[in-house]
Amino acid sequence: MSAAARGPLLLGVRHHGPGSARAVRAALDAARPAAVLIEGPPEGDALIALAADPGMRPPVALLAHAADDPGRAAFWPLADFSPEWVAIRWAQEAGVPARFIDLPAAHSLAGVGAGEPDPDADGDVEGDAPDSVRLDPLSVLAETAGYDDPERWWEDVVEHRGTGGERGHRPASGGPLAAFEALGEAMGALREEYGDGGHARDLVREAYMRQRMRAARREFGEDYAVVCGAWHVPALRARTTAAADKALLTGLPKVKVETTWVPWTHRRLARAGGYGAGITSPGWYAHLFAARDRPVERWLTKVAGLLRDEDRQVSSAHVIEAVRLADTLAAMRGRPLPGLTETLEAVRAVMCDGSDVPLALIEDRLVVGDVLGEVPDAAPVVPLQRDLTRQQRSLRLKAEAQDRELELDLRKDTDAAKCLLLHRLRLLGIEWGTPTASRGSTGTFRETWRLRWEPELSVRVAEAGIWGTTVLAAATAKAEADAAAAVELGEVTALAERCLLAGLSEALPAVLRALADRAALDTDVARLAKALPALARSLRYGDVRGTDASALGTVAAGLAERICVALPPACAAGLDADGAAELRGHVDGVHGAIGLLTAADEADGLRERWSAVLRTLAGRDAVPGLIRGRAARLLLDEGRLPAEETARLMGLALSPASAPADAAGWIEGFAGGGSGGGTLLVHDDRLLGLIDTWLVSVPEGAFIDVLPLLRRTFGAYEPGVKRTLGELVRRGPGGGPSAAGSGSAPAGFAPDLDPVRADAVVDLVQLLLAAPAA
Repeated sequence: MSAAARGPLLLGVRHHGPGSARAVRAALDAARPAAVLIEGPPEGDALIALAADPGMRPPVALLAHAADDPGRAAFWPLADFSPEWVAIRWAQEAGVPARFIDLPAAHSLAGVGAGEPDPDADGDVEGDAPDSVRLDPLSVLAETAGYDDPERWWEDVVEHRGTGGERGHRPASGGPLAAFEALGEAMGALREEYGDGGHARDLVREAYMRQRMRAARREFGEDYAVVCGAWHVPALRARTTAAADKALLTGLPKVKVETTWVPWTHRRLARAGGYGAGITSPGWYAHLFAARDRPVERWLTKVAGLLRDEDRQVSSAHVIEAVRLADTLAAMRGRPLPGLTETLEAVRAVMCDGSDVPLALIEDRLVVGDVLGEVPDAAPVVPLQRDLTRQQRSLRLKAEAQDRELELDLRKDTDAAKCLLLHRLRLLGIEWGTPTASRGSTGTFRETWRLRWEPELSVRVAEAGIWGTTVLAAATAKAEADAAAAVELGEVTALAERCLLAGLSEALPAVLRALADRAALDTDVARLAKALPALARSLRYGDVRGTDASALGTVAAGLAERICVALPPACAAGLDADGAAELRGHVDGVHGAIGLLTAADEADGLRERWSAVLRTLAGRDAVPGLIRGRAARLLLDEGRLPAEETARLMGLALSPASAPADAAGWIEGFAGGGSGGGTLLVHDDRLLGLIDTWLVSVPEGAFIDVLPLLRRTFGAYEPGVKRTLGELVRRGPGGGPSAAGSGSAPAGFAPDLDPVRADAVVDLVQLLLAAPAA
């Protein structure tokens, strides 16, 4: 039959379906059309040629975004096993034109149709994003065929239908076009029954597709092929007038858009990732498409390799037995060949010993996967993206789809440059890396990052392009703008810290001006106390990274002076339990910050003034017990509160005249977990005895009220500390560690320092610190 007689070749597909992709290639090989029209935004036509570039490696996606608002964007993902990608590559190999014919992104991004643009949910055979009023054609067809699982039905009908007799695919019958004809008839019946199926926006899209088909007919006659979602095939076959379609398209809103190719990932192809036209198992589908024969055997071999890499004992005998079990399960269920369900059940039983833990790893690494595509350098990008790519290459910092940890030593130039890049990107809102706790070192010269590149970061880069053409220039401009827009003091101090981490010395003057202005106007001591630690850390970062942060010292010292004046009245202002807990945290933060400031010689006499504040807090009855206890503990740790005075303050706090709740708060502040309070009580039986005496004297009714506080305090101790304290309390009065009732105290528990034993470690400490011997 001639091309003119049979009309255009309409190939209705399932997006990202390997069976559809194989069938598309076979149909195109048989028909040899003069042009191929593909569902996708026409703005991408200029980028189709890049698909043949050796640097292009799917999965990739067409990215379209509004030129004046890069955050308003949409993706059209394509994988090796996507029928549209196969059609593009076939057209390039055959030397015929390939064009996109879907509604332009200029209209989609302007909000055509109901709701926000959603190019992924295009009404093909797998339906749109979840919506109770929208029809899922795949589910309807599966239910009609007697299946309760649409994916399983699709596998049996399409994915296991091959183009030959190879093991793993049923031989196709009726020629390469039979499946498309059958699917088109089924979709036609559904469209007759359900109309647009709740996809009202598709009517506009299909009108535009028909307009593009008319243009192709004028150029190529009827000798062209259309590759689109099967749901659209009946509408494209329908006889409508050009005037009717034009009426649907008249007056559509429009924005100027820019398009490019960006890398995509298998994980983002998964429906679980929120992709409306996603699939449940992109890694499995990629395998089915690539494995031309014996796909089950090859898949189970991959599974065995993964488990071996995880140090699990898996042999070739396991693979053979898993293949047999998968075949048996498929036969018992009346399936033509084993699908993903049967293979995973076989893996669980044979290779995982019935455990779901290794099976979850297989599903994550192989069924879904972390494959990240690549795009060639010739793809159009914003200047900021080009600078980022250059830095990634020069620093050998490759973007990867899976999580990986990066340990940086800031004493090395390359690692320091990586650190600056990651911090600058975070300031721009490009969260490629997240700082995590360093393993094995708490020094300021080390940083640990967890890296993971997500496709959406390409949009974030395009958005950040308004701030500058390089990462440094953009981060500097963004920091200056954020400083001008900041309302609270804490925002500016956090920004100053981030600027120092990112090495943005040119942005610091603007940030410091904003910081001085906010600090001068802010009278809330809680906000002042919250801001000071960030400034103190910033001074330390400036020293470690070689950034000049000296101007921060004056601001920080002034802030600390104001806190010293305002804190005692604030703590005595009738605080409730929550307010006292908040201020106790601020007291700890300010104490650590002042230690950093005095270590950096940023404020003369500041530590003495702060110690005086702590003494005031510890001795003032109007201050909540939680804060009084914490102040006493900080003074004791600093060596500024004698042991006798500590015992006196504790005795007053735990006297019968004190409210039980306030006394319990004092204990929590003084001996709370995480501050070494348990060890202190183990070695000082006087303090332990005071607590023990108070505790047994608490009335029964009040004990219930203070029990949560006590449990929170003592429950945080290490098991060994709790065990020792229990033993000491069991011995009763006079049986404490420093008691001399037995003639002498146990080693390490004497009430006073033993100079002989202390001198024994001096040489070792000097060796560790590389200090000269005295």
